[in-house]
Amino acid sequence: MDFILLIKHFFDWRALIDITLMAAGLYFLYRTLQRLGTWAIAAGILIAMLLYLVASLLDLKGIEWIFGNLSHVAVIALIIIFQPELRKIFERAASVRRSKKIDSDDEFIAILDDGLWKLTEKRQGAIVVLPGKEPVGEWLSGGYTLDALPSIPLILSIFDPNSPGHDGAIVLSKGKITRFGVRLPISQSLRLSSEYGTRHHAAMGLAEKSDALVIVVSEERGKIAVFKNGKMYKVDNQDKLAAFVKAHWRETASYGIDLPREAPGWPKVAQMSASLALAVFFWSTLIIAQGEMLEKVVTVPVEFTASPNNLVLVGDKDKNVRLHLSGPKSDLSAVHASELSVKLDLSKAVVGKQSFVVTADNLELPRNIDLLDVVPSSIDLTLAEIIEQEVTIKPQILGKLPGNLHIRSLQVIPDKVRVLTPAAGKSDKPISLITTPIYLDSIHIDTSVFCKVIAPPAIQPVDKRWPDVEVIIKVGQ
Repeated sequence: MDFILLIKHFFDWRALIDITLMAAGLYFLYRTLQRLGTWAIAAGILIAMLLYLVASLLDLKGIEWIFGNLSHVAVIALIIIFQPELRKIFERAASVRRSKKIDSDDEFIAILDDGLWKLTEKRQGAIVVLPGKEPVGEWLSGGYTLDALPSIPLILSIFDPNSPGHDGAIVLSKGKITRFGVRLPISQSLRLSSEYGTRHHAAMGLAEKSDALVIVVSEERGKIAVFKNGKMYKVDNQDKLAAFVKAHWRETASYGIDLPREAPGWPKVAQMSASLALAVFFWSTLIIAQGEMLEKVVTVPVEFTASPNNLVLVGDKDKNVRLHLSGPKSDLSAVHASELSVKLDLSKAVVGKQSFVVTADNLELPRNIDLLDVVPSSIDLTLAEIIEQEVTIKPQILGKLPGNLHIRSLQVIPDKVRVLTPAAGKSDKPISLITTPIYLDSIHIDTSVFCKVIAPPAIQPVDKRWPDVEVIIKVGQ
């Protein structure tokens, strides 16, 4: 496919929609993988996709065969491996909502700030979970249900070393502490070094699997850290912690697919641009690969239509031809021999032997597929005039009667039938019909047998249906 034709495809409105959707999908997939930290598997899949695209461009049959036979298994494996990531993508895609104004509860934030900073002074550890748009219930386990307004004494008492739930987390939702002593999933990524304890790895685990804001107070360091979208942020003062909580609330009320309300920063611009460039590359590669002109040879049957009423084909009617086809790879791969046939119009045929040339007009080829050659290029047919005559029916007798028995008489009813047959030539033998086989081995007495008529393909009954034939056999010593 030349460059000008590719540009023409590119500016089609369908292509623009196609590329835009691909870029959006790649961008949100990148954001999800970035948060969940599953880059090793994603990089391997990306390399495999690039290898397949290169194989398609270079027409490497071996690689294409491997990908073609393993693709179904690979899709199922990817769904299983990336089940959490795919779920996040679909949840975000389905959570598009209009923005709503959030009334920040300064008293709530002040209580949370004061309580957590008092815990840092006492070197007592704590974990606080503020859910986002995505539900976090499936990632939490254990703990106790609590429906209480937050207060500094309550926060201090929950995380007191003598409290039964001090090692777990508290969940703050809708301005209340709903659960305490909750266990969080441990991070499976390598984003945190081993110097951080279980609380930090648990906070990172929930931040990787959901959009919740998780606050951790370290009892060893006496410092506060915030975890959001798979990243850890160190907090130096109360104002910074309050800013994190307010930003989390604003994001919770915004669009689920993270459409920016203000001009995006350079990192996001770079990510969006890279997603768009990758989408254009994939789209262009697929268009070039699918638009590559290839050739294919298929064998198809020949069908005869519009035969004159007074003529009939004589000889072998089963004819096949080989078609040499050409077209774009995407269209040519969809062509199957079982869906094609050559149709020859016999409406202008005459008596005798004649040739019919096979052309593209005798075929119904798919769009963009061209006929390069036909082997054989013509079909030789012999047609004869149809005449009506009366033909004798002969019984087909097989075997012999048992013992000393012999046939005294043999009667066929009817013994003749009127048929339509091709006009006989000089070398043609007289026409006769036979019945289905009659075996004498099991006949001991006079017997009446009903049979069907067996006729050559060119002979047809005048009444459109062959009669049932009765054969009466009389035997004697």
